[in-house]
Amino acid sequence: MTQLIVDSSVIVKWLNQQDEERLAQSDKVLRDATEGQVTLLAPELAKYEIGNALLMKKQLEISDAGITFKDLFIMPIQFIDLSEKLSKETYRIAKDLSITYYDACFIALAKQEEAKLVTDNPKHQGRTQEVTVIPLEEY
Repeated sequence: MTQLIVDSSVIVKWLNQQDEERLAQSDKVLRDATEGQVTLLAPELAKYEIGNALLMKKQLEISDAGITFKDLFIMPIQFIDLSEKLSKETYRIAKDLSITYYDACFIALAKQEEAKLVTDNPKHQGRTQEVTVIPLEEY
């Protein structure tokens, strides 16, 4: 089965569609996962990025955030812990591409899992030639 790494820019769209673009494409990714056509993976740090996006960008009320987090934890995404090996590879990629450690973590996980990376933020992650990066608009 095809494995996809989904980054926070994609996952946030499933949780709160306010002011989001490319919803049809993000819905297709999720539908493909629920129908068993793909397996979704993300690094554990995605949860922190999502929490920050909900707090700072979406500015959800506490009660709404609670419901949203409940939805996050039942989604068909396997969150992968950051191992020592993955940490080192993430650091190397971040340094080589001059991108954040956070963005590099998704690339490193895609490389480790021999998966494709789906993102709505291809500006930084699209610089890599080590993995296939699929801009969400092209999914």
